[in-house]
Amino acid sequence: MATQKKKKTDTTQDHAIPILITRPNIHLVRIPIRGTSPYVQNAWSQKAREQLRKKQGEGAKAKNVKVREPKDFQAIYEAAKHISTEGWCGIPSAAFRAALISACRLTPMKMTQTKLTVFVVQDGWDAVDPSVGLTKITKGEPEYFEAMVRMQQTIDIRCRPLWRPGWEATVAIRWDADQYGVDDVHNLLMRVGNQVGIGEGRPDSKQSTGMGWGLFEISGMAEVIEEAA
Repeated sequence: MATQKKKKTDTTQDHAIPILITRPNIHLVRIPIRGTSPYVQNAWSQKAREQLRKKQGEGAKAKNVKVREPKDFQAIYEAAKHISTEGWCGIPSAAFRAALISACRLTPMKMTQTKLTVFVVQDGWDAVDPSVGLTKITKGEPEYFEAMVRMQQTIDIRCRPLWRPGWEATVAIRWDADQYGVDDVHNLLMRVGNQVGIGEGRPDSKQSTGMGWGLFEISGMAEVIEEAA
């Protein structure tokens, strides 16, 4: 007599798979700031990019050709500005993000976690380098500024745009609210303004101890937008 085979039962239909990964809880906060020290910037000019490309394109020959052209200080000053496609001056948004991550060293917040949690939203894009997002300087005009710089045995004159204390901007920060609260983000930006700085001569400069430039204070109420797109 033939035996009947037992049918296998599908148990997966009776048990739902639990969701382990929640949706990103992204919020946006806009925080106004006011400079408490000068802000100095140095953008890569179009001319500098072309000269570097030409030098690298020539290869070994470039090492034997040393032509020192007369400096056009006013042109260098103008080229050092970050100008948006709309014509206004701005601060690289990535500079604020890098400063926020660096400020984590002064707090219990982990730099590696903050890299995946905190982002700065640009107001526009650089007209020369379209990959550079800019945060708009809403108050203050740039001034021509010269500094004497010693490089080994050579002394050079560097001209840069400088904004006097009182310059203003609004920093737009997107962050994962499941990781940090809005007060954490607010206080982290406050530490950037008091201890890290942005731009040339900032206290957190990799090349020196800085000149105390690029510092700022929180100048108004933060605007929080939940579930930012």
